[in-house]
Amino acid sequence: MDFFEFLKTISDPASIIHYGGLALLLIIIFSENGILIGFFLPGDSLIFLSGLLCSTQPHLLQTDIYPLTLYMYFAAVSGSLFGYGFGRKVGPPVFDRKDSLFFKKKHVELTREFYLKHGGKTLILGRFLPIIRTFAPILAGAIKVDFKTFMINNLLGGALWIGSLSFAGYYLGHRFPAIENYLGYIIIGFIGVTTLILIRSLMARKREKSSTSDQPSENETNS
Repeated sequence: MDFFEFLKTISDPASIIHYGGLALLLIIIFSENGILIGFFLPGDSLIFLSGLLCSTQPHLLQTDIYPLTLYMYFAAVSGSLFGYGFGRKVGPPVFDRKDSLFFKKKHVELTREFYLKHGGKTLILGRFLPIIRTFAPILAGAIKVDFKTFMINNLLGGALWIGSLSFAGYYLGHRFPAIENYLGYIIIGFIGVTTLILIRSLMARKREKSSTSDQPSENETNS
């Protein structure tokens, strides 16, 4: 398998579970939650799909939904903790590197703007948004967010993200077993929804910037 085929495999939720099993599933979740190059990994659809397949094809992951959810939660929280520690150690210069295949400054700016708007809640809300969930803990470490505050949001965000998606997938798979025949549509749906949310966040931030720049300064008002 060449490099690009490998990238294709680890960006496809169904391939991750079918070929890598539980071990690769946990590695992907860990990586997407705090390693710079993990931003392209399919966290949302992967967690939902793992819950769904846990009910329709339990032999694939060889575990029940409760330990599966606990394993994924630990991987998500640990990944974010790693990202926080990395950002705190390296500091802001970690974001000054040049653009490459695995690093884009626009992703940092997107996360920074989301952080300016939502503050510490970024570590909770951002868990449901690709790119932001990868860069938020690293940014939190780089700007030296209080560790206790970070961990509270990390634990809560991880629980909401993993719990809601895994149990939703498990319930739907248990209630409607034939849903696994539409995995491709489900994955596309997740990508579409998360992309739409990101676009709306970007556009809202741009409108805020535009309205701020259009307001007359104090000197202009008093002249």
